[in-house]
Amino acid sequence: MFPPKLIATSVVRGARQGQSHGGVYLIDFAHREVQQVVDWNTGDIDFTGRGWDRGLRGIAFHGGEVYIAASDELFVYDRVFRIVRSFRNRYLKHCHEISAYEGRLFVASTGFDSLLRFDPQTQRFDWALHIAEGQEGWAGRVYDPNGPAGPPLQNLLHLNNVHAEQSGLYLSGMRTRALLRFGGSERIAVHCSLPEGVHNARPFRDGVLFNDTAADRVRFVSRSGEQCAFRTPHFDPGEIEFAGVDDAKIARQGFGRGLCPLDSKRIAAGSSPSTVTIYDLEQRSRLGSVTLTMDIRNAIHGLEVWPYA
Repeated sequence: MFPPKLIATSVVRGARQGQSHGGVYLIDFAHREVQQVVDWNTGDIDFTGRGWDRGLRGIAFHGGEVYIAASDELFVYDRVFRIVRSFRNRYLKHCHEISAYEGRLFVASTGFDSLLRFDPQTQRFDWALHIAEGQEGWAGRVYDPNGPAGPPLQNLLHLNNVHAEQSGLYLSGMRTRALLRFGGSERIAVHCSLPEGVHNARPFRDGVLFNDTAADRVRFVSRSGEQCAFRTPHFDPGEIEFAGVDDAKIARQGFGRGLCPLDSKRIAAGSSPSTVTIYDLEQRSRLGSVTLTMDIRNAIHGLEVWPYA
């Protein structure tokens, strides 16, 4: 069925204690309907800079349940969005995206420049990989996320994305300037170069798909040199709500984050104020958009096809 139902999470820049910091939404593109199923207004939010702990992040699915990250905690929801479990780890901080592969969840832990693996069967984090760039290139160090020998809290790379598939684990961040691939034996290879400041980079077809956030573009670039770029939706400034209230000046319209393929030709991408747009790569056209709110502080973060419709 096309268009599919999507699930999205959002973060709210500049929100204060006692206010909503985002939530979880089900988006029915066929009927242009949006249902907010979670309102994230916890009082346990750290207010130290950027978006950090504000809002909900990456999304993954396993065993009929929904896994959603919230900075330093992994939440498990049932299909009607009741929290059934949650998990913390000393090396899980400023978590961003999640990728599920062969019964494991891989979580990007931005604060530790790390990738953590969670096993839903044993209900524990059981493996971790620290990424670093040195004079001889990129290197990975495997460590035990339950032991004392992990990396320091640094966030040198702003590692914000992971995509797992048969060919390896693909990682990227705002400061990696590349899509990295981990194929085992602690070796990190450069899959391809990327602009600085990207989100959601992943192999797609014969190339790479990503949010070129700094340029307000969603891009697909093939190995043969084919390029396709879409400008993220922008609105009349007079329609924008809460413009200028973010002291850090991070909240801006057109900020692209959240990206998922729908099939081999069509993709869905998120932007701020919280908008989800479907694009056709073959026709190089925008098929439609749904805007959740015109509040400029509210930005899409996680975005996936809803599998339980």
